[in-house]
Amino acid sequence: MYALGCRREGETTPPTDGTTAAPTPTPAAPAVPRVEDFPEKTLLVLGGTGFLGPHVVDAAIAQGWKVTLFNRGKTNPGLFPELEKLHGDRDGKLEALEGRKWRAVVDTSGYVPRIVKQSAELLAPSVAHYVFISSISAYADFSKLGLDESHPAAVLEDPKTEEIMAAYGALKAACEATVEKALPGRTVNVRAGYIVGPLDPSDRFTYWPARVDQGGEVLAPGTPEDPIQVIDVRDLAKWIIGALEHEHMGVYNLCGPSIPVSSMLAACQEHAKEKSTFTWVEKEFLKAQGGEEGLSLPIWVPPGEPGFEGFAQVSAKKAIDTGLTTRPISETVQATLSWWREQPEDRRAKMRAGITREREAELLALWHEQHAPPKPEKPAKGGAAKGKKKVSRADVPQEARSRMASRHVSGWLGAYG
Repeated sequence: MYALGCRREGETTPPTDGTTAAPTPTPAAPAVPRVEDFPEKTLLVLGGTGFLGPHVVDAAIAQGWKVTLFNRGKTNPGLFPELEKLHGDRDGKLEALEGRKWRAVVDTSGYVPRIVKQSAELLAPSVAHYVFISSISAYADFSKLGLDESHPAAVLEDPKTEEIMAAYGALKAACEATVEKALPGRTVNVRAGYIVGPLDPSDRFTYWPARVDQGGEVLAPGTPEDPIQVIDVRDLAKWIIGALEHEHMGVYNLCGPSIPVSSMLAACQEHAKEKSTFTWVEKEFLKAQGGEEGLSLPIWVPPGEPGFEGFAQVSAKKAIDTGLTTRPISETVQATLSWWREQPEDRRAKMRAGITREREAELLALWHEQHAPPKPEKPAKGGAAKGKKKVSRADVPQEARSRMASRHVSGWLGAYG
C-alpha cells in the first residue's frame, strides 16, 4: 500500500472515470547513423596541409576518395588546388561544416579536449566514422616491454589545463575519450609513435640523415644496439585509409618495428653525399653535459630510464593484423633526405632539433679528452722502470674492456655501415 498522493517514478495519475490509464510513452533513442546513410568514399580532413595531412590526402585520392579540407587557410594555402576547401577555425568557427555529410573525417590537428569536442559533437550526425590522430604519449608510462592498447592511459592532473607542451600525452588521451563519447563505436583512435618522413616540420628524424649527409665525425648516442621506433608517414596514412575502408574501429598503436639506432645511422650513410664515421657516446656522459634535464638527441631515448623501460618497443600487432605494412628504414631515410635537400637554404641553415655542429664538436672533443688512453711512462735510465709490471688483459677491469670494444665497433660502423 502506497502513501496517499505518492506514486512510483514513471506512473501516471489514475483516471477517475474507471478506465485504464495509457502508459507514458518512452522517448525514442536517437537513431544510430548507418554507414550507407553517408556519401560513399567522401572524406573530410581537419587540417590537411601540414605534415601528416597531405599524406592522408594523397593516400585517400589514390584509393578513389573525394576529399574536402577544413582549415584556416594559413598553412600551405596553395596545396591541393583541385580539392574543395572550407575555411574556419576549430575553436568556435565551424559554420562551414554545418549541413554537410561525409563518409568519414580524419582529425589530424586535435590537441585540446574542449576544442576537439566542438568538432566531434558537430560532426557526429554528419559522418559515419571519426579518425582521431593521437599519440603513444597518451599512455601513462612505458614501463612495460611490448606495450599494447590495453595499457593504462595518462590522466590529466588538472582537467581544465590546456598547456599542450606540459600535458601533451594526457591531453591526447582526454581528446580520445571526448571523440568516443560523441561517436560511440564509430571512432578510430590512432596512437602513433614518432611520425617521420618527407614534410616533417619538427626535424626530429630529419636531423640524422641531414647531419650524416654532411660527413665527418658524427656523435652517435648511447650504444649501437639501443632501440628506436618510428613510423613512416606514408605507411601511417595508407593504414588510416585502409582502416576506414574496412571499418576497423577502436584504439590502435601505429608504430614501425623496433630497430637498433645503428641500423638507422647505417641507412643514413648509405644515402649520404659525404663519408662519415660514428663515435658512440655513453648516455651517462650525455646526461652530464645537459644540465638538470640531460642532453638528449632526437628519436633516441636513453634505454632503461625509470618509466621508459619499454619505450621504442611498443607493440603494433593489432595494426599489423588489420593491414599495417612498413617500408625499410633505408627508404624512409632516402625520401626524407631527398625532400630536405630541396628545401630553401634558410630552412636548411637551422635545424629545429638536434645539436649544432659547433656543439657536437665541443662534445666530441671533451669525450675524446676524457677517454684518451693513458700515455706510456718513459722507462727509467738503465732499464725498465722500477716497480712496474706488464699488465695482462685479465688485469684490465671489465668496464674498461667494454669501452675498448665499443670503440672498435664504432670504427667498423663508420667504415662499413
